[in-house]
Amino acid sequence: MSVRRSSDAFLFFIAINILVIFFFFLHSSLEQKSAIPVLRGKEEMVKNFGLTDLCLFTDARYTRHPSMADLSTPFQDHPMSLEHFPSGSILTPPAHLRSDALD
Repeated sequence: MSVRRSSDAFLFFIAINILVIFFFFLHSSLEQKSAIPVLRGKEEMVKNFGLTDLCLFTDARYTRHPSMADLSTPFQDHPMSLEHFPSGSILTPPAHLRSDALD
């Protein structure tokens, strides 16, 4: 009769997880090599159309392209208006617009 210890089950669990992580890295490597032509095509499209930064949020124009925002854009309705887009409270202003970066 063999006696199973709980540590054997744990070691088996760890071994399976290490194997799964290895396959994740292997899959990532293979997919990266196959995605190079697609990325080159997207790079060419960006150059041809002159596209700007990545669009992070879709609600306000100053959160769509943070690098293109100015200081007064969030308060374009009224200088004392509250932020009415949720993404404005998640996204920090670009470094060139923050007062601590200007010092």
